Amino acid sequence: MAKASIELIQALRKTADNLERTAEYQWGHMGSCNCGFLAQEITRLRKDEIHKRAMQRYGDWNEQLNDYCPTSGYAMDDLISEMLLFGFDVDDLKHLERLSDGNVLALLPLEERNLQRNVKPDVVKYIRTWALMLENRLLDQIYLPSFLTNTETIL
Repeated sequence: MAKASIELIQALRKTADNLERTAEYQWGHMGSCNCGFLAQEITRLRKDEIHKRAMQRYGDWNEQLNDYCPTSGYAMDDLISEMLLFGFDVDDLKHLERLSDGNVLALLPLEERNLQRNVKPDVVKYIRTWALMLENRLLDQIYLPSFLTNTETIL
């Protein structure tokens, strides 16, 4: 699971905002799909550069992630390495492409869990829910000690 951090949560939210605003979403394009939009945000590469890197090998994001090797020398593997260093893991990215992480889906109302991987509003909903889940995990890690003495009361 992704390492909850402010930077990672912000990247997810910005990805969802960018995706919501654009007319360029295309699930079959490696730079304009679910993972492609996140990759644009993390790596600052343009969609056509991401697609070009991906086309050096076969397969969609899921297959590229299955074949990922950090020392392969393939440009796509370098891109994936950058995303992993940012705090994601391979399974996060596979789930993003398919909108399939059960932990994320469980946060949605039952009637909204049947998300379609290639429907832009569903992708936006998934990413925003994922960001909220990670934000809650991050907040759960914060401990604030009580500074009240036994004689003080809360107003």
